[in-house]
Amino acid sequence: MRIKSVWTICGIFLTFAIIPGTSHPVSAQGQAQPQTQTSGQAGAAPQTAPAARPAGPSGQTQQLEGVENEIEATLWHLRVGDVAEIDQFEIASSKPIRMPNPTGQGAGNPLILYLYTFTPKKLAAGQKAPLIVFNHDGIHSHFNMPYVHIVREMMDLGYVVVAPEYRGSTGYGEEYFSQIDYGGAEVDDVHDVRNWAVANLPHVDPERVGIMGWSHGGYITLMNIFRWPHDYKVAYAGCPVSDLVMRMGYKAQAYRDLYAGFIGKQAEDDPMEYRKRSPVFYADKLDMPLLVHSNTNDEDVNVMEVQHLIEAFKAAGKTFDSKIYDNAPGGHSFNRLDTALARQSRQEIYAFLAKYLKP
Repeated sequence: MRIKSVWTICGIFLTFAIIPGTSHPVSAQGQAQPQTQTSGQAGAAPQTAPAARPAGPSGQTQQLEGVENEIEATLWHLRVGDVAEIDQFEIASSKPIRMPNPTGQGAGNPLILYLYTFTPKKLAAGQKAPLIVFNHDGIHSHFNMPYVHIVREMMDLGYVVVAPEYRGSTGYGEEYFSQIDYGGAEVDDVHDVRNWAVANLPHVDPERVGIMGWSHGGYITLMNIFRWPHDYKVAYAGCPVSDLVMRMGYKAQAYRDLYAGFIGKQAEDDPMEYRKRSPVFYADKLDMPLLVHSNTNDEDVNVMEVQHLIEAFKAAGKTFDSKIYDNAPGGHSFNRLDTALARQSRQEIYAFLAKYLKP
């Protein structure tokens, strides 16, 4: 979902000028190149497994997505700039770039990561505030306009927000897109952004750091708190991908093929690899306050996945908060919308975060 405006229309015309021979917008959908990870630790460093690499988006699509990102960077200032200081940064990941030739020039160098920061303008000079690490949803996506109203709400509450554009995010070129590492180095990328923000953003109180996200962003949130529970005070995961083994069982073959491209094999050929990338199997690592939401009519992450996660927490004797909404309008996006129910649900989220972050 994208916000349509004169700016995006201008972006399309700019793209036509950039891409000779393009007479219509190119689809932003594409497939990623594979990467695997084998470790008992949640989101640990990957290892290679044989698999055919799916074709990524065309060069035209990559250029279009780059233009879209530039337009959206301007839109962020137009839509949120009255309440937030907004900036973009590039930092080095702790994990290297993946290259076909492991001994070639640049092999082993860290991947350069991209991120947004939003700081409430109402903060006084020298005033400290809690930090929220806000992970975007989507496997190949980025931190985009549908989050505008949520960022504005968080500025009003006094949170500094950092939004990692972890490897595989769109709009940063073909190489960045193809670096996707589902449940592997992308998890490290988010933690690296967290550490950078604590060390470099002057308003951030390092003792008050939370993390949140919906869908794939909720998945990365869970993997982060299971690996580094003491680096965050509180977490929220909305409709999170929770169990890849179960997920492959209820998705169509085309979807399973996409994940085989990410992970290296089909789930039936290497179920343990999918298990190692599934938050549900690390439920015993929970050691901090967590709120989880789901919706019985979720058309993307079946409520069964989240129920399995909740059951795993209970079996491990963990303390946590959860709520499963019954047939809430909006399905997978129910509490990200600009509706009365969504706003009420987000108030529950903000109240939970505030108990531990005290904005």
